[in-house]
Amino acid sequence: MAKQIFVNLPVKDLDRSVAFFTALGFSFNPQFTDDNATCMIVGENIFVMLLVEPFFQTFTTKSVSDASRQTEVLLAISLDSREAVDELVAKAVAAGATVTQPARDYGFMYQQSVADLDGHQWEPFFMDPDAVPSQA
Repeated sequence: MAKQIFVNLPVKDLDRSVAFFTALGFSFNPQFTDDNATCMIVGENIFVMLLVEPFFQTFTTKSVSDASRQTEVLLAISLDSREAVDELVAKAVAAGATVTQPARDYGFMYQQSVADLDGHQWEPFFMDPDAVPSQA
């Protein structure tokens, strides 16, 4: 099993993206930060590498998706409560994100969806494992 995960996302303006995610409360590892990239710390073993598009392109022979027009990935992040989900979405919207779908409440899981400044879709959610319907 993997010990860590690094998700790599292309961004148009690294400074603008760093300011956006800083406003949401994320921090960055300066050891993995330069003019081309930064390492955003999402959790103990979860990181998002924000790479300027030309640098991102050096890692693939495929064209880079325009996340404002096509879905490349859905980034679901688990939070501690429904209130934490609402709070993060409010911070994201205040920092320039766009709500992509209204809040969804499945009883055992609550989630929202926002697009960051480059169009990447983030889905903060809270799940109560004790409320998950049984598979009887």
